[in-house]
Amino acid sequence: MTTITTTSPAAKSRFDWTRPVLWLFAAVLVLLILLPLSWLAVYAFTDKSRHPTLANFVTLFSNPDFLDPLWTTAIIATTSAVICCIVAAPISWLVSRTDMPGRQTIRALVTASFVTPPFLGAVAWELLAAPNSGLLNQLYRLFAGEDADALFNIYSLTGIIFVISCYTFPFVFVLVANALDTMPGELEDASAILGGKAWTTARRVTIPLALPALVAGALIAFLQAMTLFGSPAILALPAGFHTMTTKIWSLFQYPPKLELAAAAAVPLLLLTILLLQGQKALLGRRGYSVIGGKYGAPRRVELKGWRWAALGFCLLVLLNPVFLPYLALLNAAFSPNATTLVTPSTATLHNIVFVFTELSSTQLALKNTVILGTATATIGTILALVIAYVTTRKVIAGHRVLGFLATAPVAVPGIVLGVGLFLSYTRPPFVLYGTLWILLLAFLTINLPSAYQQLQAAFATIHPELEEASRILGATRLQALRQITAPLLRTGVIATWCFIFIGVMRELSAAIVLFTSQTKVLSVLIYDLNEGGDLAAIAVLGIAMLVITFAVVLAVNQIPMSGGNAGAKLRNG
Repeated sequence: MTTITTTSPAAKSRFDWTRPVLWLFAAVLVLLILLPLSWLAVYAFTDKSRHPTLANFVTLFSNPDFLDPLWTTAIIATTSAVICCIVAAPISWLVSRTDMPGRQTIRALVTASFVTPPFLGAVAWELLAAPNSGLLNQLYRLFAGEDADALFNIYSLTGIIFVISCYTFPFVFVLVANALDTMPGELEDASAILGGKAWTTARRVTIPLALPALVAGALIAFLQAMTLFGSPAILALPAGFHTMTTKIWSLFQYPPKLELAAAAAVPLLLLTILLLQGQKALLGRRGYSVIGGKYGAPRRVELKGWRWAALGFCLLVLLNPVFLPYLALLNAAFSPNATTLVTPSTATLHNIVFVFTELSSTQLALKNTVILGTATATIGTILALVIAYVTTRKVIAGHRVLGFLATAPVAVPGIVLGVGLFLSYTRPPFVLYGTLWILLLAFLTINLPSAYQQLQAAFATIHPELEEASRILGATRLQALRQITAPLLRTGVIATWCFIFIGVMRELSAAIVLFTSQTKVLSVLIYDLNEGGDLAAIAVLGIAMLVITFAVVLAVNQIPMSGGNAGAKLRNG
């Protein structure tokens, strides 16, 4: 039961700060999104003297040093998206629609691969599949002979595609599995009653209903693979080639070529926008929806003798993003040599002691990460809450523009945003480079779209009559939001806070452009240690990062399912 808080008559005569506060939030949102993109455009279309020119793009599209990374990025993104769909779709179906044993365990393991930072997964696969020192190659040579060629070479285009696919397929899984979970079983029952066989029902009912989710998942997988920095930087650079993200990063090395970096970021931005628009057009022309009210649970397909084979297939797939990488990190953390298999007699705590007591950068990186994670999650949740309130309740003019701006950063790759922020905040009046503020802005912008969409969905479950009743009794909009709506959104707000915090822990693409020696975060420290070859220290820091992340996920899943949007619970990550 909701208690309505009344406001005294004297309060009615006070100035209502609702609209000024909401307009302030709107101005912050506009500044947050438009300023970096504006400077990105200025630098991309001007020369060093700030005269208009297209020379940067002529160089970009005529120089093989830029064309090769563009082509490589296209190959990686396309191949990874296809692999993710091929792998994730059957696992989603097995988990959601069959009687396969261990379905919840498989969901939890997919969540584990989802929250594992891709750059950490790349380091783990270095430990496993480096051609000379990788644990899997060492194991292979025990049987094939010491002079045998390496069985795996992670420093290759194939290796990069494999690693990126390992940590991108959960996006497809979550979308397809959720679509199959909510699909009414009556539709398939009706098909069966009318004589449709299993494949006919799947082709004419199940697949069409799940197709939008699969297309959306493929698009997200493509965008993730295209915009990742960590995995290509760790695996492609040693192999001697670039992707677009690593090429943009290299343009910041001395001597910096800021105009070319801005121009190189524009194709990634435009391609992302075009793909998102293409998804809308595709799903708009061929959409499938269910009309009606409450439906029965989906029908479970009996696999009979194939039940355990299906579980084995799922576990075999999850061997690559979860079991093998985690074992490699644990082995490196407790072994005297990161690439030597640890035994009870050789196990040591030296690496842990070194990282937390002797490595000077650790405490600073941990401190910066916690500060930025907490601040970003708190400010981002408040900003997303207010903007979601404005757009769902249509409080001020231009609310649709605000909704567009809140979701626009999803079309801005992290490395592109990093370039825009660097160009924006290295000159007066906002000289923020070298401080945590510029990283805060980057993390806030990157995580805003998901936070906004999550809270907007939560607002849709709360009828505005509750707020109207409070206002009739004299409360302002802000008072109604604080005293009535916010408590009802408690679950969604807490889940959003945790989701943003996890996002900050994983972020490397923007941070790698914006950090200085005093503003390193854990992700950047891990990347720096990888360049120095200190894999044991990376393993310790990576395990610490995973422990923190899983603790947050566990805390979210323990939130009582009351009030607000229970769907915000991170069941699938």
